[in-house]
Amino acid sequence: MSDHTNTNAAKTAVTAAPRSTAGRRRARLLIPAAFAVLALTATASVTAVAAANNSPTAQQQTTIQHTANAQQHQGNATNAKNAKKPKAMLDAWLRLWNGDYDKAQSIVSPDIRVHAAMMDGSDSSSIRGAEGMVAWISQTRAAFPDMRFSEEVRPLVDGTYASVRWTVTGTYAGGFPGAKAEPGTVVTFTGTDTLRMKDGKFVEYWLNSDMLDLLTQLQVG
Repeated sequence: MSDHTNTNAAKTAVTAAPRSTAGRRRARLLIPAAFAVLALTATASVTAVAAANNSPTAQQQTTIQHTANAQQHQGNATNAKNAKKPKAMLDAWLRLWNGDYDKAQSIVSPDIRVHAAMMDGSDSSSIRGAEGMVAWISQTRAAFPDMRFSEEVRPLVDGTYASVRWTVTGTYAGGFPGAKAEPGTVVTFTGTDTLRMKDGKFVEYWLNSDMLDLLTQLQVG
């Protein structure tokens, strides 16, 4: 009986030994796996925290949007200001031809170049600066003291160039070479001014006017 019992105990010990060894092996395999899971979890947490820190908050997003809106508004205001400036310059240009010489210095460059067919046959390139423009306009207005220019077509502006189609009406005062029209004759004719702008002033001027119409009304020839 004792021998049989000992035999069974030995068998049980032998059977249990492999099971215990297999358990320890599984434990050794599970421990590294657990560490791997923990490492992955920690990495994901760090990534999530970093992403959260790098992502703009609602307040930051609002600030960014407000900044973008302000920049756009400033850009629109600048564009509007730049668009108005040539128009204001052209308005002052027409007033200059209408006898208002106060703004001549502010809109006419000292180096302005004039391209025009002069009534007296002189060279238009001799007209220089605001003083030259005022002298030329004054000479023209001497024959038509009440000469009045007005826009016929809305001015066209393209970059540094501007063009305005005008109509002028005036009362002939006499003194025009070859004219047979009586003083007091009212004349009307049209023309186009094309101007180049730089640094807020006119630096070049091309004049095209219907001189044939004017000469016909003055009965020249």
